[in-house]
Amino acid sequence: MMIVMPMKSIHPNAKRATQSRKEATHDRIVEVAARAIRRSGYAGTGVADIMKEAGLTHGGFYAHFASRETLLAEAADSAGADAVSMSADIAAAAAPGQSLQAVMRAYLSQPHLEDVENGCPVAALGSEMHRQAPEVRHAATRHIKEMIDVVARQLPDWGTPGAHEQAMFMVSSMVGTMVMARAVDDPRLSAALREAALKHFSEVGK
Repeated sequence: MMIVMPMKSIHPNAKRATQSRKEATHDRIVEVAARAIRRSGYAGTGVADIMKEAGLTHGGFYAHFASRETLLAEAADSAGADAVSMSADIAAAAAPGQSLQAVMRAYLSQPHLEDVENGCPVAALGSEMHRQAPEVRHAATRHIKEMIDVVARQLPDWGTPGAHEQAMFMVSSMVGTMVMARAVDDPRLSAALREAALKHFSEVGK
C-alpha cells in the first residue's frame, strides 16, 4: 500500500506577503544603487556598499540579482525613469507656453547642480556609459530617447522631423552644460554657464 504524504498548504495571503516583502527589498536595493552610481560612478559602486546602505547583508544579493551588471542595469533604468518622469511632471504643471522653459530652468538649476545622486544620470554618468555592459547602455539609451521626446513635445512644431532634431540638440546642450557647470571650481562660472544656456533658448517654444 502506498502512503501519500499530505502537502503542506501555503495560504495565498502568506505567499503574497512573502512575495511583496521580497519585491520591496529588491526595489530598496535598486533605489540605493541608483543613487550610488550617480554619486560615486559605476566603477566606484560596489555590491557590498550597496547592500550595507540598504540595511542588508552582502550574502543576500544573489537572491535578487544574477550579477552586479544586472543590478547596475536596473539602477540605470530606475535613475533614467525618475529623471524623465520628473521633467514630464514639470512640463505638465507649467503655465501654457512655458513648459519648455520650466523644464530647462529646473534641469539647469542650482538644486539640480548640487543634488547629483538624485539628478539626471546622463549628466552624472555620461562619460562612463560607453564602458558599461550592453544592458546598462541599453537602459540609458532608452531613457535618453524618452527625454528627447519629452522636450520635443513642448515645441510648437512637435511631431515634425525638425522638432525632433531640435529636441536632440537641446537635450545635448542641457546635459553638456550641467556637466561643465559641475566640473568647474568657480561658482560664478558655473552659474554663468547655466544662465548662458537658458538665455540662448529663452525664446524657443514661445
